[in-house]
Amino acid sequence: MPKQFIPLLGEESTFQRAMRLLSEPSVFEPAIVITNVDYRFTVQEQLKTIGIAAQIVLEPSRRDSAAAIAVGTELALARDEKAVVGVFAADHIVQDTKLFVETCRLAGIAAAQGRIVTIGIPPTHPATGYGYIRPGEEIGGHARKVSAFVEKPDAIRAAQYLLDGYLWNSGNFIFDGATMRAELQALAPDVAGPVAEAVDGAKLDLDFLRLDAAAFGRAQKISIDYAVMEKTDKAAVVSGQFGWSDVGGWAAVWDLADKDGSGNVIEGRGYILEGSGNLVRSEEALIALVGLDDVAVIATRDAVLVTPKAKADKVKEMVALITTAGESEAGAHREIQRPWGKYLSIDLGGRHQVKRITVKPGGVLSLQKHHHRAEHWIVVRGTAKVTRNEETIMVHETESIYLPIGCIHRMANPGRIPLELIEVQVGSYLGEDDIVRIEDIYKRV
Repeated sequence: MPKQFIPLLGEESTFQRAMRLLSEPSVFEPAIVITNVDYRFTVQEQLKTIGIAAQIVLEPSRRDSAAAIAVGTELALARDEKAVVGVFAADHIVQDTKLFVETCRLAGIAAAQGRIVTIGIPPTHPATGYGYIRPGEEIGGHARKVSAFVEKPDAIRAAQYLLDGYLWNSGNFIFDGATMRAELQALAPDVAGPVAEAVDGAKLDLDFLRLDAAAFGRAQKISIDYAVMEKTDKAAVVSGQFGWSDVGGWAAVWDLADKDGSGNVIEGRGYILEGSGNLVRSEEALIALVGLDDVAVIATRDAVLVTPKAKADKVKEMVALITTAGESEAGAHREIQRPWGKYLSIDLGGRHQVKRITVKPGGVLSLQKHHHRAEHWIVVRGTAKVTRNEETIMVHETESIYLPIGCIHRMANPGRIPLELIEVQVGSYLGEDDIVRIEDIYKRV
């Protein structure tokens, strides 16, 4: 699961926190959320949970940030030809929300004068993981021209940047929509042209706007920094002193979280004896830490990470190692999200699998059949409406139903509470690709 959909701090994901930030109606119009088609139902469900409406746009392929920003710009200008557009990352954390909104308002004033404004962050330390901005002359409205964008520096250069008043490049922008469109057309026509075609050819799919795949696929894969920001003479910067982090690793999670008297952060079933400065997170297992300082222990249902916090940025390298070794946990998880709810694999053997399935109120699984397995469903909470060939059967709490190999079946939750059941599969092949979908309200057929 991408980090923006994970509750790293508190009960809400960084995406949900970002959407709450952008829900101040005096400053922001309803948001446009641009996401990968694979995460459309996750985005929809997380928005529904916090009660915020947004237009959800589906990218058919990854074309980097320039194409995504071009899409958002076209859609905003379709709403209002004088639109001022903000681009905000879904995986960042802001600590002072009121100051963030005020900073956006000030940046919007500069943007309305034909500027492309980036929000720069005053550095708190000589970070080597961020790009930097060198501010130039003042242009009014708390904004300054951008003198230069600088790539991620080494430690010596980063320390000098702090002394010279450089800002971190947060990757958040506010700009006049017409100005950005014109700059994309002039500086990145291989992005602007195909994106305009992709938006013109977009079609509604359920509650989502699906961009035209062929046109969008022709867009150059390039970041907005390389495509526009490093070339334009309209770049400006506003300083954002609202407490910002891109939550780039577990050390950042520890830094942002509330700590006990020993500087430890514990989430879930964790205990620490004679240790300080540690981060312990556990989904299920009990974690006991003895005599260690400044380490992170992250225990999910799938795997356990143990690392000094100072080495936590090596996680990507470890994932690459696990992937190369062919470990299934690199890309598959025991708990799988679906548009109708989720399922958790509890036990897996050569000819059987046991799952715990949760179907949200109103959720409906696809009408389907299997060639290689039979299934038993035991309801432990709620009521299931089950279709089995020509029958429709209501299966209540403590009751069960048997689905033989090859039968056409479907399950729905007609109630107002989550439906929970245990599924026992028995057969010669138990893979998810042994699902023949005949009909599906989520258009996955």
